[in-house]
Amino acid sequence: MKHRGRHRRRRRGAALRAVLTGTALALTAAATLISASQAKVTEGPGALKPLTSPADTGPLRLQEDLVPARALDRLTAAMGRPVGVDAVLRSADRSLREAADCSSGDRASLPIAPAAARAYCWDPADTAGDAWRPASVTTSGAADEDGVWGTHRVVLAGWTHSTTAGRPAERGLARVAFVDADDPAHLAYRWVLLVVPVDGGRNYRGLASGISGMVWYENKLLVTTTAGGADALYVYDLDRIQRTTVDGPAIGRVPGGWSADGYRYVLPAVGSYRYTDGRCTSSGPPCPGALALDRGTAPDSLVAAEWTAPGADRHARLWRYALSTDPARPGLLATDTRGRADAVEAFRTRTGGIRGVLSYRPAGADRASWYVGRLPASQDGHGGLWRQDTEGARPARCGADASDRCWAREAGSLSYWPATGEVWSLSDRMLFALPLADLDRSLD
Repeated sequence: MKHRGRHRRRRRGAALRAVLTGTALALTAAATLISASQAKVTEGPGALKPLTSPADTGPLRLQEDLVPARALDRLTAAMGRPVGVDAVLRSADRSLREAADCSSGDRASLPIAPAAARAYCWDPADTAGDAWRPASVTTSGAADEDGVWGTHRVVLAGWTHSTTAGRPAERGLARVAFVDADDPAHLAYRWVLLVVPVDGGRNYRGLASGISGMVWYENKLLVTTTAGGADALYVYDLDRIQRTTVDGPAIGRVPGGWSADGYRYVLPAVGSYRYTDGRCTSSGPPCPGALALDRGTAPDSLVAAEWTAPGADRHARLWRYALSTDPARPGLLATDTRGRADAVEAFRTRTGGIRGVLSYRPAGADRASWYVGRLPASQDGHGGLWRQDTEGARPARCGADASDRCWAREAGSLSYWPATGEVWSLSDRMLFALPLADLDRSLD
């Protein structure tokens, strides 16, 4: 179920575009902190190679597995009526600070070229240690064509907990920051823990997985999962956010109610997709990586990139799945009668360490451009941003030696907001946005 009232808000997108244009940040500190030794020009990834044979596309096939409705209803009956995104935003208890109020170390993580139009650092309580790291981002601009969900502009940022640092109870968990982005000068957020129903909906467990990719489409949130096995994606329904009743370290049902390691809200999974060929391997299914939404295809499509180690000889795959147009299946992939989803387009790229992917086809263009944000082979400092198609590749360059190490440090995923023409992304310290037009200018 969706909550829009979209027509009366069309003017808000135009107003925000004006704000973005008039408030571009002079974020030059990062450029001064990159040493000449880091600014090394690397070999480009070249043109994309189309993959069309069944041997190449077969390993990308997914099998859908939805949680039975009776299990979800049982959990709802036990926990109480679900709350919506609006309720989470109303209870926001942390604030993002604008770049001018962030430390020089935080700002040094931002892209050098193209520069961010605006940027924000997280509440110090969330960045004091290295246990939790941001990796993925998506927005209400992807979820709905007018960019507004209910009455709010919303940014969702996925964070993953380390499996070796911090409190043992938190290790490997995944959480999402629900960011109220109505006022560009005052962003506030609240954490929601991702969980998975178990025992037929009588309980839940934490999603112990990295979420390097995340897409909000219709009322569904699709996230990558790297918890082992053949699972590739987990699916969440944003109309099923549940409130916990016990503030304790346990996750699940406890004496007196429901707990989530201190989090006030949990989001239970409603389904998953797994590779039919099993776990990811060098010659089989890809290891889950970045995700994005492309509204420029018919139907809309989910874009994916394979995770491979930076600097490795193994080249990555880029591909897309069609999203369902069935009104009874909002936000899910298009599947056949057996619940299988096949890639509708796939490519090989001579690059690795991809942390962000975006596919965009400008009006009048005969092909889509693929943007990839990647980590450097040395896995230190700033990464690179490239635009590729079947004809070639172009990087964003910066510095006197025209280095291609110009993108964000520990770059995160990319999310395009069509109503405003902006791209949202993450560094390891900050959330930022910039117009897609600025990105293209830096690549041209």
